[in-house]
Amino acid sequence: MVKNILVIGSGGRESAVCKAFLQSDPHLKIFALPGNAGTASLAINVSHININNHREIIAFCQEQKIDLVFVGPEQPLVNGLVDDLQQEQILVFGPNKKASQLEGSKIFMKKIAKQAQVPTARYQEFTSSKPALQYCLELGFPCVIKADGLASGKGVIIANNQQEAQDAINSMFAGKFGLAGEKIVIEEFLTGYEVSYFVVADGCNFVSLGFVCDHKKVGENETGLNTGGMGTFSPVDKVSKQLQKQIDQEIILPTLLALQQQNISFCGVLFAGLMITNQGPKLLEFNVRFGDPETQVLLPRLNQQFLSLILASVHKKLANFQLIIDETKKLVCVVLCAKGYPENHIKNTEIIGLEKIQQTPDCYFLHAGTILDNPKIIAVGGRVLNIIAIDDDFAKARKKAYNLLQQINWRHGFYRTDIAL
Repeated sequence: MVKNILVIGSGGRESAVCKAFLQSDPHLKIFALPGNAGTASLAINVSHININNHREIIAFCQEQKIDLVFVGPEQPLVNGLVDDLQQEQILVFGPNKKASQLEGSKIFMKKIAKQAQVPTARYQEFTSSKPALQYCLELGFPCVIKADGLASGKGVIIANNQQEAQDAINSMFAGKFGLAGEKIVIEEFLTGYEVSYFVVADGCNFVSLGFVCDHKKVGENETGLNTGGMGTFSPVDKVSKQLQKQIDQEIILPTLLALQQQNISFCGVLFAGLMITNQGPKLLEFNVRFGDPETQVLLPRLNQQFLSLILASVHKKLANFQLIIDETKKLVCVVLCAKGYPENHIKNTEIIGLEKIQQTPDCYFLHAGTILDNPKIIAVGGRVLNIIAIDDDFAKARKKAYNLLQQINWRHGFYRTDIAL
């Protein structure tokens, strides 16, 4: 029986995860490491331990008799936190270091896709600028330039002409994304509509959680720089059951099998970024964890089954797991960001009066880039608050979310007004 849970991470995703665990079982004792100002009311924040210090995390789990660890962000997964916890017989949800390469290296992901014959964009990998630019010219514009490693959702640049391509390539090789940009991937630009697809896997079997649309660009009407996500909505009416079946058979299943052929068992969340083209669905990228802010519109549809789903995954019992998703709920999440995001955003400003805002079960906010400096709430991240609204109609959900946003007293923030339009 699970009583004590440790959630690793500090974003809006982790706020949503803590909330979903408590909806599954209100008697759970949850710790958030390091957590944020919002998780402080859902869990016990553990801010004195560094997220990269695996030894201290293990010691904490042993001291507090943690029954389950949920790893939220990609970096600890890529760094092998799951492997280290498993070595100490601590139950943990998330893929191991080898499996996490699907997100940790675009090149690894592309090679697995090729092995699995998964439909994806044409590409080549590069370690120097001259041949990289030459390949851009061969592909034509626009083309897509990606840092190989993790870059907080910002390592993808769409180059519309030769100058933009040259600037992007030069900046990556000059260290804009640190070690993540030592190798780059250049691929053809795919057209269609983009969706995020989430499944939970146990190494052999998987359960679908559904589709989300994410607004990635910082500006209205999808303009400006790429971000980690400015807002989301779910479900995605454009995706039929038949298309989902095709995606499962042509993308998800072959990928899990290709990993197995390399003795890699994938246990955790597999998040496929997809472009639905005229030729059918094509894989843009894989992530190995819940998305942020996608999680915020996925988990409320799971009907209090979140804990049982996670346990079925870690115990490799998904084969007969029946997940009931509420198809009637329409969810919208709008992200409130600090001015200057996604580049040099304003930090350490106070958000006043949040405790006075009337929240309801179908319209509320979750904290992301905040810390609690008692009694003050301080904005420290780029994406600061998530406003989530639920209704049986998208237009009504949007209206609720934006009405709640108007009540937030913070002059250092901005948001997009066209989420889920």
